[in-house]
Amino acid sequence: GSDDIIAGNVSKFTVLPPGYCGQLKKGHLIFDACFESGNLGRVDHVTEFEYDLFIRPDTCNPRFRVWFNFTVENVKESQ
Repeated sequence: GSDDIIAGNVSKFTVLPPGYCGQLKKGHLIFDACFESGNLGRVDHVTEFEYDLFIRPDTCNPRFRVWFNFTVENVKESQ
């Protein structure tokens, strides 16, 4: 569930629709937070235009998740 501990950052993580097993296409988003100050712990595909993002807690204070820092690649036009 959403209360699970998220230990590390996603690193060049490609999010594919459930059950998809073909080649990577434009619009299959690639998330990356593997850099200093990155804090994206998990990404779930909901629809082509919607993703659930799970932000890791702040290193010095696990009660806070007030900022987010990650990149997204491989977007298609109008996505």
